[in-house]
Amino acid sequence: MENKPNSRVYTILIAEDEALVLKMLSYRLQKEGFTVVAASDGKQALESLRTTTPDLVITDLMMPYHSGLEVLEYVKKSLSSRIPVLVLSASGQEQTVLKAFSLGADDFALKPFSPNEIVSRVRKHLNSR
Repeated sequence: MENKPNSRVYTILIAEDEALVLKMLSYRLQKEGFTVVAASDGKQALESLRTTTPDLVITDLMMPYHSGLEVLEYVKKSLSSRIPVLVLSASGQEQTVLKAFSLGADDFALKPFSPNEIVSRVRKHLNSR
């Protein structure tokens, strides 16, 4: 996604405690022209959400301090239910997936995932807004 003179630059918050995954996603999305706010745990994610309103949130489920479900719930109840949230998880347990969707998740991706798949999902959600 190249940014043209009058095109909007989208901001994406990534909450992920696995440093390598966070770095890889941040790099890939920045390369596509997105502004990235990176949080390495749930506490940092919630602190970032109090000062920045992203256009989309990507959150891992299992993180220190606050889970991805808590981040998801904060975004949907305290910020705007219109902000798309993509949940990442190494656990594909049906109960976990259903809980995420019941809290308002817009999408769910299982780890390991392809960076191209995440970019494609991000674009789909931002274009449908």
